[in-house]
Amino acid sequence: MQNTAKRNTATTTSEKVTSATTTPATAPAASPGPASTTARARTAAAPVLGPRALNRATLARQLLLTRSPMSAKDALAHLLGLQAQNVKPPYYALAARLDGFDPEELSRLMADREAVRIVTMRSTIHTHTADDCLTLRPLVQPARDRELTYFRKGLVGVDLDRLTDLARDLVEAEPRTMKQLREALLVEWPDADPQSLSVAARCRLPLVQVTPRGLWGRSGQVALTTAGHWLGRPAQEAPVHETSALDTTVLRYLAAFGPASVKDMQTWAGLTRLRDAFERLRPQLLTFRDEHGTELFDLPDAPRPDPDTPAPPRFLPEFDNLLLSHADRTRVVPTDLKGRTWTGNQAHRVLLVDGFLAGLWHVEERTLTVEPFGRLTKDQRAAVVEEAERMLVTLHGGAPYDIRFGTVVRER
Repeated sequence: MQNTAKRNTATTTSEKVTSATTTPATAPAASPGPASTTARARTAAAPVLGPRALNRATLARQLLLTRSPMSAKDALAHLLGLQAQNVKPPYYALAARLDGFDPEELSRLMADREAVRIVTMRSTIHTHTADDCLTLRPLVQPARDRELTYFRKGLVGVDLDRLTDLARDLVEAEPRTMKQLREALLVEWPDADPQSLSVAARCRLPLVQVTPRGLWGRSGQVALTTAGHWLGRPAQEAPVHETSALDTTVLRYLAAFGPASVKDMQTWAGLTRLRDAFERLRPQLLTFRDEHGTELFDLPDAPRPDPDTPAPPRFLPEFDNLLLSHADRTRVVPTDLKGRTWTGNQAHRVLLVDGFLAGLWHVEERTLTVEPFGRLTKDQRAAVVEEAERMLVTLHGGAPYDIRFGTVVRER
């Protein structure tokens, strides 16, 4: 369940909005005119949410203001999955969000096939519940189709339908690594580009990574089979064309990441042309605008805490969806810190202080190193150490660790 104790709405022009001034999305425009004029007038009349108001609202949806008593499975569903480019990030993400989280809880879900690792949002690996795997993967199929177009030159003479059927038969006969799958496909199409064959199989089929890959404290190579075969039930057929399925996902996105614009959700999903879904849902939603005038949609009963609500420090993994699910990320990442969480293609684990990006962290050889981007007050420093200790106990069983403040990234 989400924390509902602090669902105060804001009350100043740029940072606080009362329920009395919140504008239903169906409110009439200030004056009649063409559709574009009506839309501009409607947005101009909407209450403004400043960066701190957006920050606190998003943190509340993300279970980062107050740790939630939710189960790992319920949290996975509420958050619409967790970024899982590497094995550990989903565990760190839940440790930051859930009260009493045990990493074995997520491992059991995966071992019992109630949660899986699969490429979905933004063409990246996520850990999803089994149900969401079967609904969200078809939803993002247009992005997979678009990705495949970049590899057409390497697939001249390849019958994609035949490739899909053959790849399915191969991975359902037994889980295969991508190398094994690629080599088998090359037998049929020896003149094709090997990487393009791999991409075609991944884009045309919903391939999950089977366990032990992804289990806490276990090692395992990436071996693939189809979601339907692994879970014992087929994926839904192309829900992107079914308004009810897409609309439900929009509402769920707002519950986890709102208030948000159309472009925000498109950034999260890696999709385009979602405006129609928001317009269908407009009568059910409230609208706001940010300080730049961008229209933001939200659920009427979603938490929008006071901007001055305390936000405790949180240690988040690399690629956490909090930082990747909005077109405008200033609700979490201050403008002057843009780009500080990356070095080349490497993403770093991040520290939040007062709800915003404030530093990096790293664990190695029984030492947790914290690199703040600026000066921390004495109280903030103590709170960071306390949160670090809690995280280490949760994920490392209380084994002795040194916590120090130093340099995580030596060269930028």
